[in-house]
Amino acid sequence: MVSALGAVAALSLLTACGGQHGTSGTAPQKLPGTAQPATGDGTSADGSSKDTSGGTTAASTGSNDSGSTSSTGSTGGGTSSRCHTSQLRASVGANNPGAGQENFPLVLTNSSGRTCTIDGYPGAAFVDASGKQLGSDPQRNAGSPAKITLAPGRSAWAGLTFSNPEVSGAKTAKPAAILITPPDERDSLKVTWSGGPVPVSGNSSTAHLSVFQAGTGV
Repeated sequence: MVSALGAVAALSLLTACGGQHGTSGTAPQKLPGTAQPATGDGTSADGSSKDTSGGTTAASTGSNDSGSTSSTGSTGGGTSSRCHTSQLRASVGANNPGAGQENFPLVLTNSSGRTCTIDGYPGAAFVDASGKQLGSDPQRNAGSPAKITLAPGRSAWAGLTFSNPEVSGAKTAKPAAILITPPDERDSLKVTWSGGPVPVSGNSSTAHLSVFQAGTGV
């Protein structure tokens, strides 16, 4: 059986970033520990312009162990407010490689006691042990963001896809962690990276992100 992540990864071969809403930011400065959001506009959900000059240091973000979670989310409307970083736990699911691509689900789980919603794209950045970003900002695959309602304990996932460096010949680095920023949030969640080397420059070195979907990507 082909996993949900594998299906999304196939789409990533067709097109890159769009201008849809979700976690977004202007081209950020490469500051140590700054979670670089996916390429997009710089307007937050409340209409204010996001400030990417200060960033969020790795030391101040939440820390989570890698690994997928078994919880699932549900799509739908409702009056719940969006999920804030402080209400979420982040994890990275197992790689589902295929067609020269490495495909990881970035999972956010509602760890609070109230229902909240996620809508759009995550921000993501590979960082070294000192918190310095490795590689370029991820780009967004074309997609149709839909509001996902997360009851306590439920999850949503977004696909992180990049070309296998051994196939593309890109230069690589081995990240210490990945910083994941929920849609329309400034603060990131830090997850230990155990997925091996990632492309950081040269051929096909740009990672791509998909919109959030309900579940864990398994």
